[in-house]
Amino acid sequence: MKKLIFALTVLAFANGPVVAQERALTHDIIEHARNLGEQAYNSNLTQDLIISLTSEVGHRLAGTENDVKGREWAKARMLELGFDRVWEEPVPFRVWHRGDASLRMTAPFSHDNFAITALGTSIGTPEGGITAEIVQFDEYKDLVAAPPNSLNGKIAYISFRMEATGLRGYGYAGQARRMGAVAAAKAGASALIIRSIGTDDNRTPHTGSMNYEEGVRKIPAAAISNPDADLLDNTLKYGQPVTMHLEMSSYSGDMVTTYNVIGEVTGSEEPEKAVMLGAHLDSWDLGTGALDDGTGVAVVMSAGAHIAAGGKRPKRSVRVILFAAEEEGLIGAHEYVRAHKEDHGDFENAIMGAEWDSGTGRIIDFAPGVGPTSLNVMRDIGAVLSPYGVATLPTNNAKGQSDMSALGNAGMPAANLGSEPTNYFDFHHTSNDTLDKVNMIAITHNAAIYAMFGYMTATVDVDFRK
Repeated sequence: MKKLIFALTVLAFANGPVVAQERALTHDIIEHARNLGEQAYNSNLTQDLIISLTSEVGHRLAGTENDVKGREWAKARMLELGFDRVWEEPVPFRVWHRGDASLRMTAPFSHDNFAITALGTSIGTPEGGITAEIVQFDEYKDLVAAPPNSLNGKIAYISFRMEATGLRGYGYAGQARRMGAVAAAKAGASALIIRSIGTDDNRTPHTGSMNYEEGVRKIPAAAISNPDADLLDNTLKYGQPVTMHLEMSSYSGDMVTTYNVIGEVTGSEEPEKAVMLGAHLDSWDLGTGALDDGTGVAVVMSAGAHIAAGGKRPKRSVRVILFAAEEEGLIGAHEYVRAHKEDHGDFENAIMGAEWDSGTGRIIDFAPGVGPTSLNVMRDIGAVLSPYGVATLPTNNAKGQSDMSALGNAGMPAANLGSEPTNYFDFHHTSNDTLDKVNMIAITHNAAIYAMFGYMTATVDVDFRK
């Protein structure tokens, strides 16, 4: 099957290299990119990396001992894999401790042991917990509309269930998690509970980061699993006051320093300029961070290793950046932008960026985000990827996934490589984010795509900002 794929690639370009040569993407660049893709497709490296990361390190919550282990693992593996330079860049942030969380219903019925988890960066409850009446809201926007003091002494509960696809998917549902505590506090609530931002029916609550707002009282915030949310919803339908007892011991500690880990395949002609291939090394602490974002770590490290071992250096450097503290709000990415603009003055040398933070689905589409005069070159690159089932989208507004969006919004040209639909949000931010959920064939495919993309963009003679 792999040989068939590459045979189709050869046929696809048999009648097309003249067009590519008229632009900047030459036949030699295309041919070497195809060779890199073949090497990656026929290698076990990508799956070996994710097995190693999840087995030897496990979760990588920022600021913990496992965070340190993850960074040491990444640096050692990059050196083993032939990266020319490997280094760390500091990222200051305030470390968060999950602690324990429990929730039980006290009226009108008695139910113990709701499946609950603190939302990332939440404070804890006062000692002894909070016992209060639940006030239910269908959506985040309904809670925002609650009048001041209308929830005094109550626990706000957002019951909205995330849809698997469409406009009411992750981004829409995630408003409740990200900003729900601020809206609840403005209405006077003592705490916030949300239905998990996930598509599963398991008693595995989904964590994820939440925000506080300067000048607004901080309240504890937690998520309950979908089955437990169903139980609460059904109890509320009886029309009687529902009271619950919540205890949480989470808290934010001191400012600490974690690090972005960077491995470089140094360019042969303009080494100061670099294509950025990114993933985030950190993860939440409930599972082993296999899908989020162990797959990304394995994909971009594998892609960089294949470029390094490919026998022909790209003209410009390829940097594999494993960002720190993504889960707490892209902290490592924002610090990278700040440092390289203010401290190093070389942000303009970030010529292109792409990240993988989409779990385990195969890459099926390619969206550019470049200057208008370089758009045709990006479409030529998309044509090279087309035989692998990757469609080039007609848009030109990509900013990069996750961490790369911080760089993209700061002016770096970018590409988004999109995934086929999967059950990713069944496991996202839960204790079920483990290695058995990873499709090894898919992530091997993705590493091949990233190797080809990284080499072509680092070698083609074009300024993607123009």
